[in-house]
Amino acid sequence: MFDILMYLFENYIHSEAEVFVEHNELTDELLRAGFNKPEIYKALDWLEQLADLQHSDEFPYLNRLPQHAIRIFTDSECHMLSVECRGFLMFVEQVGVINSATREMVMDRLFALDKAYISLDDLKWVVLMVLFNVPGSEQAYAQMEELIFDEPAEVVH
Repeated sequence: MFDILMYLFENYIHSEAEVFVEHNELTDELLRAGFNKPEIYKALDWLEQLADLQHSDEFPYLNRLPQHAIRIFTDSECHMLSVECRGFLMFVEQVGVINSATREMVMDRLFALDKAYISLDDLKWVVLMVLFNVPGSEQAYAQMEELIFDEPAEVVH
């Protein structure tokens, strides 16, 4: 499923192609690309649920989160997310790329993936996908892109 999400993100994020293509057309395109139907349906459902997170009437807790709410991870979350992943989430929150609400959106979408373990790269892509879908997050999205795609600077001694 994650491969399908990546395929869609990479093919539609910077293209001039119509993002809101018809559901059947998108399914047909993904089938032609070699993906199977059950995984396609899971990926499309994942994206629909991401869009649904925007609706405050369905997820009112996202609007009531304090600006700097601290997240405590459960044991099962710690098993899925390494210390490196949890540290990265804290880092992007501290530098203002995400806030409490977008962090919880990221967490929701991470745990909706069919994965027993989330890699740091997977986490970064999910953060990008969430920011892309949150209106007004263009600056945060650009910052996240820089964190992912820019070469790390050499260490200053």
